[in-house]
Amino acid sequence: MSIIYFLIFCSLLLAIIFLIAFFWAHKNGQNDDLYTPAVRILFDDEDVKEEEKKN
Repeated sequence: MSIIYFLIFCSLLLAIIFLIAFFWAHKNGQNDDLYTPAVRILFDDEDVKEEEKKN
C-alpha cells in the first residue's frame, strides 16, 4: 500500500513540474507567434538554394 502513495506523490510532483514549465514558457513568449512556424517550412528550400548559390 505504501508504494501506491509513493507513486501518487511522484505523479503529482511530475505534474507540478510540467505545469511550472508550461507557465514559464508561456511567460517567456514561447507561444506568441503561432503562424510563422507553420509558414516557415514552405520557405526552407529557397533559403538553402540561396546559400548554395553564394558558395
